[in-house]
Amino acid sequence: MNTASECFDKVKIDCFKFIKSQETSKEKFKGKEKMLKSFLIPACFWISSKSKSKHPFFLGLVGGQGTGKTTTSSILEIILKKYFKLNVFKISIDDFYKTRKERLNLSKKIHPLLMTRGVPGTHDINIMLDFFKKSKSRNFKPFKLPKFNKAIDDRCKKNQWYTLKKRPDVIIFEGWCVGAKAEKNSTLKKSINSMEKSKDTKLIWRKYVNNELKSKYKKLYDQLDCLIYLKAQSFSLLQKWRLIQEKKLWLKNKSKKTKNKIMTKEDVLSFMQTYQRVTQNMFKFAPKYASIIFNLNSDHQIKSAIYKK
Repeated sequence: MNTASECFDKVKIDCFKFIKSQETSKEKFKGKEKMLKSFLIPACFWISSKSKSKHPFFLGLVGGQGTGKTTTSSILEIILKKYFKLNVFKISIDDFYKTRKERLNLSKKIHPLLMTRGVPGTHDINIMLDFFKKSKSRNFKPFKLPKFNKAIDDRCKKNQWYTLKKRPDVIIFEGWCVGAKAEKNSTLKKSINSMEKSKDTKLIWRKYVNNELKSKYKKLYDQLDCLIYLKAQSFSLLQKWRLIQEKKLWLKNKSKKTKNKIMTKEDVLSFMQTYQRVTQNMFKFAPKYASIIFNLNSDHQIKSAIYKK
């Protein structure tokens, strides 16, 4: 029995249990055994071989909207904990969004589009930099990290925040723009969708986002030890997957009494236009600098993996 098969036997129950929790009556996960054996278990062997004992191994995991970042990162976490006995902490860049009040101030001060969460500049970069710094500290002390609730489009109350109790061996930092790089100012001039054309006529919004990537976000992303990229085939496919994701969010929250901000189909497609520029830029450039590229097919499955030296 090789070690990959041994690993599969040890983690399959927990992994399948998690996958089942993500399914709906109409949306079933296909090819889960192949995904584990052919792609995610080998990736965990790779991660384990790279992780260092003296400070956490910072793993960035990126992919466009609806590519399955949460599912992939959660399964990686299960395998690394269960089989490799590593202390793993997983968090999304989405949890570091600025509060609604902060984004409102930003929208008044710089550009109205900054009210919409998502793009670089709408996260609390100082908390993220502090999180990276504290995680590496030799004199590690427990600390709290924010948690964001997309259904209300605001940060959770502090008593619901994450607590990092001990220094992790591996930190999985996932998000749609994790590792994204700034583009040339010359390419910012041409609008790529109707939203940019009508709502950012003076290029204020896209220049602000790009400058954030060029400065503060670069400082953060330069600290990542590796980047795993979930590469979809097209932006239109991401739109389709994101609509499915929103439907799941609605089903999950419809019984709750909170005042939800679940989006309609038109809202989702409009919302995704704010992501389009950075996402399409990553289609072109992320495969050049990512450590592992998982190519996805139109059925949301990993069809191939490329490992860089």
